Amino acid sequence: MVEVASQVTFPVKFSFRRSKNARKLPLKQRVKKILARLDKAYPGATTALAHQNALQLLVATILSAQCTDERVNQVTRTLFQKYRTAKDFAYANPAEFEQEIRPTGFFRNKAKAIIAATKKIVADFAGNVPRTMEEMLTLPGVARKTANVVLGTAYGIPSGVVVDTHVHRLAHRLHLSRQKDPKKIELDLMRVIPKNQWIFASHQMIWHGRLICQARQPRCLACPIEDLCFSKDKTI
Repeated sequence: MVEVASQVTFPVKFSFRRSKNARKLPLKQRVKKILARLDKAYPGATTALAHQNALQLLVATILSAQCTDERVNQVTRTLFQKYRTAKDFAYANPAEFEQEIRPTGFFRNKAKAIIAATKKIVADFAGNVPRTMEEMLTLPGVARKTANVVLGTAYGIPSGVVVDTHVHRLAHRLHLSRQKDPKKIELDLMRVIPKNQWIFASHQMIWHGRLICQARQPRCLACPIEDLCFSKDKTI
């Protein structure tokens, strides 16, 4: 089944009782309210990257660096018809493959990473994308963000919290972390978000960052967690 979250309209209509004296709430209690609101606003949230299996999601996630998910989906629509297994990617003609993914930008580095990662998958994991963080991190071009996306979305394994630019921004604006390094931000989020919510909370925060809590002009009047946010970037 192809998972394409962009087919869902977010955020949906919902109702809630606004928190009084939200600044006095203990951190974990405030996070609990934040997650409950996001659950109502983004039910069933998942990645916008079209894929049918873990391998496709791995490739799409690598391609999504510095590129929109919509553009990646346009490229992978034909790419995944030609390359169906890890071996297909591993033995792709580098020059040809570069041109096939060129619209996603940084195509030389991305082609090199995908070919190297799939060669590792063929050689060490019998052609199957591994299911542990430790093994995922042995793949060239794969860091914790990509590993968390694949493990959580493709396999349903809560290995951590995805920290992309949107989650990074939300973590700071919601005062959930003061760290700058994504790994340290992830650790802070893992401490306050229950493990059984790591996967969905990651997707919900990403969608919230895209649609509401945008970098340049956050839509605070439309934000379901505005009263739980104390950011100096607020527009109201």
